[in-house]
Amino acid sequence: MLYPSTNDLMKKVDSRYTLVVAVAKRARQLIDGNEPKVRAASLRPVSIATQEIVEDMVTYEPAEDHKV
Repeated sequence: MLYPSTNDLMKKVDSRYTLVVAVAKRARQLIDGNEPKVRAASLRPVSIATQEIVEDMVTYEPAEDHKV
């Protein structure tokens, strides 16, 4: 079983798309040299990013809806 589970991660965001974008953005920050905010079992940036999200160390702000 994967940790953190997808169900745990989905409790932190409003959609799977948002989750993917948030994890990818944080993983890029880690690759660029930002320090991890948690001690993760893995050294992979995506794994660290998911751990940070599930532990509420990283959050996101939803964008405002723009009318077209």
